[in-house]
Amino acid sequence: MGTITADLPLPDGRNLRVHDSGTDGFPLVWHHGTPQSGRLLSPVVEAAAARGFRVVSYGRPGYGGSTPVPGRTVGSAASDVRHLADALDLPRFAVAGASGGGPHALACAAGLPERTVAAVSLAGLAPFSEDYDWYAGMADDSALRTAREGRETRLQHEESGPPPFTDADWATLRGTWAPLGEDAGAASNAAAEADDDLAYAAPWGFPTADVRTSVLLVHGGEDQIVPASHSQWLLRNLPDAELWLRPRDGHISVLNALPTALDWLRHVLDR
Repeated sequence: MGTITADLPLPDGRNLRVHDSGTDGFPLVWHHGTPQSGRLLSPVVEAAAARGFRVVSYGRPGYGGSTPVPGRTVGSAASDVRHLADALDLPRFAVAGASGGGPHALACAAGLPERTVAAVSLAGLAPFSEDYDWYAGMADDSALRTAREGRETRLQHEESGPPPFTDADWATLRGTWAPLGEDAGAASNAAAEADDDLAYAAPWGFPTADVRTSVLLVHGGEDQIVPASHSQWLLRNLPDAELWLRPRDGHISVLNALPTALDWLRHVLDR
């Protein structure tokens, strides 16, 4: 069976564009980064299928055919995933996300504790906190700083150049994860990206203490987009988490750890 893409009408009148790998296996809900369409990426599907997972994903509001929701929070992802899981008859599932997808995976663990069995966050952000310098280590923090000033200010922000990827990141985008770069380019959407940044930099709508399931955090030590200090903060503030710090990886090359992270997830499910 091939990938299935469908529009899911939500009770509030919105549309959610949903993608399903159509493979047999335990459901894994994948949360995409910023910007991405939510379409399934071959390196995710292939690594998951090899470990007995069926991958389901969706476009966050404003991306890839899903209705925009200005003012949405990170925590609101749990409601959308509840509707998705009900429609696909998924009583239990795991969640995983990369970059901006990491916080939304944690939102499901917090908001759907009876259904989320474990979570993986690769290069994910932590909630904005005064406990430490949230921006420290970011090569360009201007978009997130303007997001703290409101939606209109963030919408006026313009990127100053290419993202601050490492050489390893660019090599990864030329190789296994080329589909990610292609999708990101096609999914670029100023309003949706602004709404993502506002959600990251504002209260998430749930405390990290509510994430009771097992969480694996994976982060690159050379990440200049979301510094490793974010996963280190999450490690200290999540009830049940472990951190794999990969010192030579950047924001994209750390995704090469996904197969091993899914091995961890398989172990959690099988124990």
